[in-house]
Amino acid sequence: MMRAPSGWAVAVRKPDGTIEAQRHELPKLSSRSRWAKVPFVRGILVLGESLTLGFRALSWSAQKSVGEEEKELTRLEIAGSMLLAFVLFAGLFIVAPAAIANAVSGESEVVFATLEAVIRIVIFIAYIWALGRSKEIARVFQYHGAEHMAIHAFEAGEPLSVESVDRYDPAHPRCGTSFLLLVIVISIVLFTIVGRADWAVLILSRVIGIPLVAGISYEILKWSGTNGGEWFARLLAAPGLWLQKLTTARPEQPMIEVAVTSLLSALNDDLVAEVVERGGLPQAALDAYAR
Repeated sequence: MMRAPSGWAVAVRKPDGTIEAQRHELPKLSSRSRWAKVPFVRGILVLGESLTLGFRALSWSAQKSVGEEEKELTRLEIAGSMLLAFVLFAGLFIVAPAAIANAVSGESEVVFATLEAVIRIVIFIAYIWALGRSKEIARVFQYHGAEHMAIHAFEAGEPLSVESVDRYDPAHPRCGTSFLLLVIVISIVLFTIVGRADWAVLILSRVIGIPLVAGISYEILKWSGTNGGEWFARLLAAPGLWLQKLTTARPEQPMIEVAVTSLLSALNDDLVAEVVERGGLPQAALDAYAR
């Protein structure tokens, strides 16, 4: 899946070996909602839209990869999946660390805050590592790497040939992995300030705090990209790039073809013409774009 300023696209290799792509027009969120211009609120909206597009892309690609008999998820099913994902995220990464720390830390506020922070980071990293042990998810991480490599080549003005894209690193500083890691770090800081409370208040504060944490994290990333200066942007990006050692992997060359196809499909006509002029585009990507 690729997102561009005016649209988004997803590509998949079908059982017959051909690549199919689908593009959707999608102007910037700030042009569609006045709330998307409000600091801290816009981060929550961006996160919600990203999750929605992700579920739609997964549903469509799963349908195409196994055959036409599978049906794409409905809006209600996507909403249910997002709600379940939120509950699992809140339970595993927010509530569980607080509950464990509360049970074993005794009366010490310092021990409680330290334990909650350490447990949250350990659970987060262990969860990602465990996901990567699955053969299917390992392939997803390879596609994740292919996506980043194609973007690297595009931004560098290079031809989007398989050979050119294959020279780039699978990690990218604007990856959502960096955002997730920042959410974990900001949650540690915010919940440490909130401190310890009665059990019900403790859990409620952690759950209610998730949108606030997401909003703060988005503003920090947005500010660093426009006003933070090169050194600060690199500083913020570094932990996310380290974590991408777990969430990305070097792809196989056919995976790069799919990533290039998705990127080509997401671009507007002027940028497509520019990329075509660079030469080297895989024939499979050109065929899928033409369809």
